[in-house]
Amino acid sequence: MYISKSFEQLTISAIIICTICLMLSHQADGQSLVPLDDLSSFQDPGESWKIVGNVTADLANSNVLENSKGTGILLNISDEERHGSDLFTKREYGDMDLELEYMMAVGSNSGIYLQGRYELQLEDTWGASNPTSANNGGIYEYWDDSHPEGDQGYGGHPPRQNASRAPGLWQHLEISFQAPRFSDSGKKIENARILLVKLNGVIVQDNVELLAPTRGAIDKQEKASGPLRFQGDHGAVAFRNIKITNYDKPRPKDEEAERRNQIYPILIDAPINKVVHSFMDLAGGKRLVHAVSVGSPQQIHYTYDMDSGMIVQVWRGGFLNAAPMWHSRGDGSSRPVGAMQQFGEPVPAIAKLSSPQAAWPTNNLDSGYRPKGYVLDKHGRPQFRYLTEDVSVLDASKALSDGRGISREIAVKGSSEDLYIRLAEGDTIVEISEGTYLIDKSYYLRLDKAHGAKPIVRNVDGGRELIIPLRGEIGYTILF
Repeated sequence: MYISKSFEQLTISAIIICTICLMLSHQADGQSLVPLDDLSSFQDPGESWKIVGNVTADLANSNVLENSKGTGILLNISDEERHGSDLFTKREYGDMDLELEYMMAVGSNSGIYLQGRYELQLEDTWGASNPTSANNGGIYEYWDDSHPEGDQGYGGHPPRQNASRAPGLWQHLEISFQAPRFSDSGKKIENARILLVKLNGVIVQDNVELLAPTRGAIDKQEKASGPLRFQGDHGAVAFRNIKITNYDKPRPKDEEAERRNQIYPILIDAPINKVVHSFMDLAGGKRLVHAVSVGSPQQIHYTYDMDSGMIVQVWRGGFLNAAPMWHSRGDGSSRPVGAMQQFGEPVPAIAKLSSPQAAWPTNNLDSGYRPKGYVLDKHGRPQFRYLTEDVSVLDASKALSDGRGISREIAVKGSSEDLYIRLAEGDTIVEISEGTYLIDKSYYLRLDKAHGAKPIVRNVDGGRELIIPLRGEIGYTILF
């Protein structure tokens, strides 16, 4: 029988594709989203766990997550009066990838136990400068009662840096886990490993061998699989968008880990206040060509766009990776190292509006904007200067001493009639207390000084915008 060459090639291609699919099916059985319409995915959930539709932290009180009815969020309420319990999935896992978002209450403490035995710590570590294994993103210590008093706890792996966000803000977590390996006779031949942990986009753990179950494990008997366990007896915590990729056989070789180990960053630290000029690429592909990044010993840093007078991003943790700028011929750009918060497309920070509802300008073409550089204060922090709308502007920011955010003061000289400053934009802007706003549950903005001017939250293109009249001087704080 005659078979055309094209048909023969198609048949061979189909066989190859099917073979690849069969191979992959023995590696991962797919990513699944843990349903949070009810608690049916979990074993005997205690009374401290429930499904809700919304959560918000109370920054004035410890261990408080206010909530409302609905679905999609897994909430644990536990405090000194209501001692909660841990929550276990019905399904057991071996090698797995876990991705989720979580929210801590003020002062709260929780954890995720892989196979119920190996804990990655979750904690309100807002502003901590030297995180330990007991802090957010740490792999908790091992425990041995046979050790001398005071030395029972040992080992543990602190996160590489503090990439934590403030209480009441959603934090993004990714974990890649490799289960312990056993021989046919049941003897353990290889320890479990946490291959990777990313916290808010930052690698905080990389290829960590787990010598034994960590303190608080369900037992010390290691196995090839076990349930996912959410700690619920140490404080209020919420979870959402829990995605699990389960491997029904040992996962394939971690090529990404090998790639990471071959990349050598050129790091710029900021043990003192530091100023670096470079190109800066933002989400969406926009490149800033007159960007100034300002680092601080409090590990709170920001990038200022001198073409708009806008702070375009802030971040916590390491300062800059200059490898893109200095390696080989380079491209002139640097990259933030820590956990970032960007503020959208650069637009003028100050504008003259015909009315409080007039559209905010997208550029400075008609404002007479002229940058005048910056001067350093006695602490080495830049004070930016520029002219716009017939006024002279002095714009100065500094990291808070507790490492929880930055404060900014803008002062103008000249006629400031009809001048406004744009403080924030987002899908949601909610005033949670007088003068304090929650933006997209991504950061807080606290108005500190306004000389009697009243902020305005207005609707813009399906989102929200926070502006305020500029009467000579304004001061506010970004908390994240």
